[in-house]
Amino acid sequence: MAYWVLKVILTPIFFVLWRVKVEGRENIPKHGAAVLAANHQSFCDSFFLPLVVTRKVTYLAKAEYFDSWKTAWFFRAAGQIPIRRGGGSASERALETARTEVLGKGKILGLYPEGTRGVDEYVHKGRTGVTRLSRECSVPVIPVGLVGTVDVQPVNSNILRPFKTVTIRFGKPMQMDPPKNPDDPMEGHDHTECRSFTDQLMHEIARLSERDYVDEYVPARAKAPTG
Repeated sequence: MAYWVLKVILTPIFFVLWRVKVEGRENIPKHGAAVLAANHQSFCDSFFLPLVVTRKVTYLAKAEYFDSWKTAWFFRAAGQIPIRRGGGSASERALETARTEVLGKGKILGLYPEGTRGVDEYVHKGRTGVTRLSRECSVPVIPVGLVGTVDVQPVNSNILRPFKTVTIRFGKPMQMDPPKNPDDPMEGHDHTECRSFTDQLMHEIARLSERDYVDEYVPARAKAPTG
């Protein structure tokens, strides 16, 4: 309920402060599980994308966001699921949560295949977890291109600049072939095939977002000097 209340409050505000254009919304299935896979250069990406989708979009968020009451209320209201990093494979825990808590219940999962926010103008090489979800859960992946969100909230800025234009483009659904053995979806797993599918997905995201693609993972951010 909190998700929809928050959406009702924020949607008119966002549409007054920014010119939001939406293309290809008909590519989002009206029923059943699906993954929305987008480029990610600004924190506000996670605000604009859910606002233009009529169904609830669930993200997997860093558990640190839930540790402080100042931010926890918002992330819970936004329907995000905390993922605790450290102590085992964080990526495997995230995938399992996505399978059981979101896709397994016929919901929509939002994620960023690059794994983290980029600080340059490119779309980078994607992680293959999105491909595994498509195969293991037999769900479509809808590529999404976000344009203009960096103008709204530049890298390393906490301020949203009003009166900018944001375009959100939804591409045609893409889907991995279903597993031969539903009881063991990863039987005969071919990483090369998953890598190829992910690369195709990232090229489509780059096209939709009007950005060039580079076949490299997002570079690690430099740590601030100490002392």
